[in-house]
Amino acid sequence: MKTLSECINTLKKYGFEHDFLVTQDGYLKTYNHDKTWNPEDVQIENYYRFEGQSDPSDNSILYALVTKEGTKGTLSHPYGADSDGNAEDFIKRIEAVTKKDHGLSKEK
Repeated sequence: MKTLSECINTLKKYGFEHDFLVTQDGYLKTYNHDKTWNPEDVQIENYYRFEGQSDPSDNSILYALVTKEGTKGTLSHPYGADSDGNAEDFIKRIEAVTKKDHGLSKEK
């Protein structure tokens, strides 16, 4: 997949239909619902990096996320100098939880 929008559209076909955002107070939520999730309630299924060919500020990363109750969606944010600190911190917290439990507590 060459573009961010192409990747999002493909992931939607696989059920990643929600658009996630990270709130100022560090929770994950969708644009259409008030439900929020903590990092320990979320799993990273995959991620994709996109680099601007001529402008480093066009660098972005797209995460395919699944919550414990099965809500699937994507979270995108710029990386590098223009990084979104809230989103980046949330992803780091998910990774820390995953490393801490060594993936043993994940339900299949």
